[in-house]
Amino acid sequence: MENTLFIFIFGVVVSFVGWLLLGFVFFFLGKRFFRTGVQRIFNLVVRRLLEDNYSENLMELWSATRRTSVQNIVEIALRAEQGKLIGRPLGSPKPYHNFDNLMFIPAQLVRLPVEREVPIDVSATLGPRVEKPMQLSIPLLIGGMGYGVALSEKAKVALAKAAKQVGTATNSGEGPFLAEERNAAGKFIWQISRYDYGRNPQGIAEADMVEVQMGQGSRLGAHILYPQEIKGKAQKLMGISPVVPLKGYAKLPGINSPLDWPRYVEELRQEAGGKPIGIKIMGGGRLEADLAVAIEAGFDVICIGGAQGGTAASSPTISDDFGLPSLYNLVRAQRYLIEQGVRHEVSLIASGGYDTPGKCLKAIALGADAVNLGTVPLFALVHKQIGKVMPWEPLTQLVYYNSKYKERLDVELAAQNVANVLQSFVLEMEEGIRALGKKSIHDLGPNDLVALDDWTAELTGVPRAW
Repeated sequence: MENTLFIFIFGVVVSFVGWLLLGFVFFFLGKRFFRTGVQRIFNLVVRRLLEDNYSENLMELWSATRRTSVQNIVEIALRAEQGKLIGRPLGSPKPYHNFDNLMFIPAQLVRLPVEREVPIDVSATLGPRVEKPMQLSIPLLIGGMGYGVALSEKAKVALAKAAKQVGTATNSGEGPFLAEERNAAGKFIWQISRYDYGRNPQGIAEADMVEVQMGQGSRLGAHILYPQEIKGKAQKLMGISPVVPLKGYAKLPGINSPLDWPRYVEELRQEAGGKPIGIKIMGGGRLEADLAVAIEAGFDVICIGGAQGGTAASSPTISDDFGLPSLYNLVRAQRYLIEQGVRHEVSLIASGGYDTPGKCLKAIALGADAVNLGTVPLFALVHKQIGKVMPWEPLTQLVYYNSKYKERLDVELAAQNVANVLQSFVLEMEEGIRALGKKSIHDLGPNDLVALDDWTAELTGVPRAW
């Protein structure tokens, strides 16, 4: 027995030493051959780049990407592959004129800043003229991201829980009524989409505010939901046939001209029972004309989506080439509502591209009563969980309804992360308000800002910085 054990141990030691020596041999030989191999490959590639005719040269692709973009080349390939509308997620990558050339005026000598321990009023009221206005603890809303058409049930419940924790509202988006979302939420906005399930009586009854969706920053017009794209629970709640696509209308059923809107809003008001009735639109070149119809119809809240807005899927043309940037929309809407004498009766929600506390604070200074956030809470949902899908899949695969990875999302962790982001935004905004020498977000105005360039000054009406 002892001899057998000795032979076994001796054999293991000899094998280990042998493999170790062999490893050293391969390492030194491999290092030499590796360096030589890499050098030869590098020489071959460089010679091909410098000697091949341009029509045969890989630099042709480099030239093409500088002329257009890698993203556009990929989208051309997707169009060639599918031969149909392609859906790009998360909005347009185009850089738009934004809030960057607006700066706040610090309070120092003429006006004194406010001490840190002084509480700041950051509450918001939407629909002040109605019987049951929606009262919020903070002026930041979780924007509409629909169940089924965009997000999974876990993602929607996490957003609802986060909104409740910080005292704000979550929005159903264009999806069907999801009872689990409503049960998890505090304040809840039911969005009447342009699908047959949009005017859901339960959604209207259980909401704190109703929002009619006619468009948003990166999406408008008619759409089709195919059964093979949306399966399971969402398909049943939407009432989609297993074989027949569901049509999403370009306009709301019953609206055939601008004259139909007052009747529609009045009927909806009877159903809503004193809650605010809002309208969500994509801001455009005829914004004032659209606002005139909205005011005449009697909407209590107007949400205007800027071109920077994102969505789960929209054609690149709608995302890139329709609408106006958020700053244009906000300034024009505020100006028009004041001119019409209804600014204190109609609430204004800014939406599209608001991804920092500073932008949100500037939007409120320029007239917004509240700001929709979409991309910010979406990315916060997957914080500390991206390793569950990346690097092989985009992180949004954790939250999209039609993803095979959606069940991996930890709801409680996601909800807490979204709540943390919103709370952090608010704390920075409060710090900014104190630095302006004020104690309430309602005291902010254009006089708290200066513009760094002529264009921004002319657009916003704030003084130039020089």
